[in-house]
Amino acid sequence: MLERLFRPRSAAIVGASTDPCKPGGMPVHYSKLRGYTGLLYPVNPGASEVQGLRAWPSVSAIGEPVDCAVIAVPAAQSIAAMQDVALARVPLAVVFSAGFAELSEEGRVLQEQMLRVAREGGVRVLGPNSMGAFDLASGFVATFSSSFEHHGGSGWPTKGPVSVASQSGAVGVDILVRLRERSIGLAKWVATGNQCDVDLADCIEFLAADADTRVLVVYVEGCRDGGRLAQALAAAAAADKPVLVLKAGTSEAGANAVASHTASLAASDELFGALLARHGAVRMRALNELIDLTAACSRAQRLAAPSIGLVSISGGVAALMADEAAGGGLEIPPMPAHGERRMRELVSFAATRNPIDAGAPAMADMALLARFVEIALEDGGYPALVCFLSHLGYVDRFFDELRSRLVRLRCRFPDRVIALAILAPRERSALLEQDGFLVFDDPARAVACVAALAHVSAARPHADRCLDDVPALAPYSGPPIAMATDEAAARAVLEIIGIPVVSARLVTSAAQAADEAARIGGAVALKVASPDLPHKTESGGVMLGVAAASAAQCFDALIARVRSAHPAANISGVLVSPMVTGGVETFIGVKVDPALGAFVAFGIGGVFVEVYRDLAWRPAPFGRSEALAMIREIRGFPLLDGARGRERADLGALAEALSRLSVFAARHAAELESIDINPFVVHARGALALDALIVPRAPD
Repeated sequence: MLERLFRPRSAAIVGASTDPCKPGGMPVHYSKLRGYTGLLYPVNPGASEVQGLRAWPSVSAIGEPVDCAVIAVPAAQSIAAMQDVALARVPLAVVFSAGFAELSEEGRVLQEQMLRVAREGGVRVLGPNSMGAFDLASGFVATFSSSFEHHGGSGWPTKGPVSVASQSGAVGVDILVRLRERSIGLAKWVATGNQCDVDLADCIEFLAADADTRVLVVYVEGCRDGGRLAQALAAAAAADKPVLVLKAGTSEAGANAVASHTASLAASDELFGALLARHGAVRMRALNELIDLTAACSRAQRLAAPSIGLVSISGGVAALMADEAAGGGLEIPPMPAHGERRMRELVSFAATRNPIDAGAPAMADMALLARFVEIALEDGGYPALVCFLSHLGYVDRFFDELRSRLVRLRCRFPDRVIALAILAPRERSALLEQDGFLVFDDPARAVACVAALAHVSAARPHADRCLDDVPALAPYSGPPIAMATDEAAARAVLEIIGIPVVSARLVTSAAQAADEAARIGGAVALKVASPDLPHKTESGGVMLGVAAASAAQCFDALIARVRSAHPAANISGVLVSPMVTGGVETFIGVKVDPALGAFVAFGIGGVFVEVYRDLAWRPAPFGRSEALAMIREIRGFPLLDGARGRERADLGALAEALSRLSVFAARHAAELESIDINPFVVHARGALALDALIVPRAPD
C-alpha cells in the first residue's frame, strides 16, 4: 500500500495551486524539480493549467488509474474531496488539511466522517494534518515543507540509507534539516499527522522491508496499538535495521492509580520504553543524541563489544570521557603492557593506561599525536576509539597533516568506530565526516554516542532471547478472573498458575480465628478480606505478629476498626496465615495498558516500591532468562545477591514466578487491569507471595 505513497506511477494533487510556494503548489513544483517520471495530475476546477501541466476539474474526471491523491484543500472541503477520490478508485490519499481531531470535537467528528467515506470507497488515508511524504529515489515529493528552499533553493538532502517516520510534521522537518546539515543521506520521509488510518507502525513495517532504507528514525507522540507497533519493530529487527526512536510525552496519562499500586507506578512512557527495548529499538532522549547516533548507524557501524579506548591531549578531558564511558555502561580496558611501553618511549610522562593522555608534546606534533592513536588501535584492539583533539581543527598549519595521518589509520582499521572530538570550522568537520569519522565538538557527546551504538549493537540479540525458556502453563481453569476481587481469590489464582503463596485460611468468626492460630502454633498475621479495601494496610485491616492466645480478641478488634473507618465496606472475613520471617521482600506486578498491552514489573518490595520507584518493566510474556536479566537490572539487586553478608536469594525461584506471571498476564490481558504481589519474599531456598491483589478490567 505504501508503495503508492513513495513510488506512485501516477498522482493527483487536489487543490493544486499555480503558486509553487503554497501547500497545494509545492508537491507539483517539487516533484517536477526532482525529475519525477510518473504522471502528475493537478486538480483545480478554476484553472486549465497548473505550473505547465494540464489541470483537471476533479480526480474522477481524469479517467485514468491514479495511485495516490494528495488532498490540499480546507478541512470543510475534505469530505467532498475524499468522495471524489473514492469515486475515482484511488487506493491511497495523503491529507494535508488541518482542523480535524487535533483542533476540536467538531474536528474529530469531521475526521470520522472523512474516514468513513474513505473506507467505504476502499481508500487508505495518511493524515489528516499530515505534512506528507517524499522519496528521493523516485522523485515524488508529496509534502509542503519549505526546508528545500534553504541554501538558496539547494536545501535538498542527499540520497542515503536513512528514512524518517514522524507523527509530527514540524519535528520531522527539524530532523530532516539536522540530518542534512550533518551530511547524512536520506531515502524516504513521512509524517503521519493525526493517524486516522495509516500510522507509524505501518510506516515502520514498510521501511523495514524497503531496500533503500538501512536505518529508521522515528518520532512518536503516542501509540494506539502496541501489538501492531511490536510487529513492525520485530520486522525491522529481523531485517537487522536499527530503529532510533524519539518520544514526546512522559506523563502518566492512562494509568489508573485508584485501586492498584502497580497502576500508580506505571507511567505509560515507561511501558513504551520497555516495549521498544523488547523489540530492539533504541530510545533517544534529545534531538542531538538522535542525530549523533543516526550518523553512526548510517555508516553501518556496529560494536563487537561494549568496550572503548580513549585518547586525549588533555588529562582533564581524559577523565571526563572516562566518567561518561563508565556512566554509559562501556568497559574501559587498560592498554596492554606492550602498548604502554611503546607510548612511554614516545613521551615518557604520558598517561598510558586508558584513558590515554598523550600530553602537551602531542598538541604541537601531529605525527606524534597520530602515533598514540595508532598504538591504541594496534595494541589496545578497542572496537571503538574516541580521540579528544581540542581546538586543532582551527590551526591551519596542523589540520591538513592531522587529517591525512588520521585518514590513513581510518583505512587501516575499517572495522573500528573512530570518533573525533574536535573544535573546527564546519567545512573541516564535514571533511572528517566524509573520511568516515564520527565528529563531535563535545567529547562527552562523542562517548555517549559510542555508548548508544553499543546498545544498538546488542539490541538484536536481546530481542531474540526474550522468549527463550518461557514456562509452559496449562490453560487457566480457576474461577473467572472478574470474580478475583479480594486477597483470598487472588491467592487462589496465583496457586493455579504455579506461583507459591503462604498458606492462609479465611475465617468469619473470632472462634475460627483462635482455632486456626492454635493450629498454626506460632505468631500469625490477620488481614481483612474485602473487595472494597484493596489496600488493607492503609485501611487499618492488617495485624501482624498476633499470638494464638489473643487471636480471637484481635479478630474482633480488627473487624471493629475496619467497620468504623469503612462502614460501607463488604467484608467477607479475615485471612489467618503464619508469620514469615527472613528473606528479601520484593514486588511483582502486572499492568495492562489499553494500547500497549500487558507488562510485568519487578522491584524491591514493601513500602520501598513506591518510595524509590526502583522498578524494571518487561512486556509480557517472557522466559526465565529474561526474568533473570530483569532482576539484575534494578538498583536494589545487591540485596538479593548477598550484599553485606546476607544469604543470596533464590533467583531461580524468583525468575520462575516472574515468567509464569508474565505468561498468565499475556493470555488474560483483556480481562485484567493490574496485579500486585507485595511482598513476594525470596529466601535462600524458595520464595512465597505474602499478599496479592488482582484488579479485573471493568466491563465496557
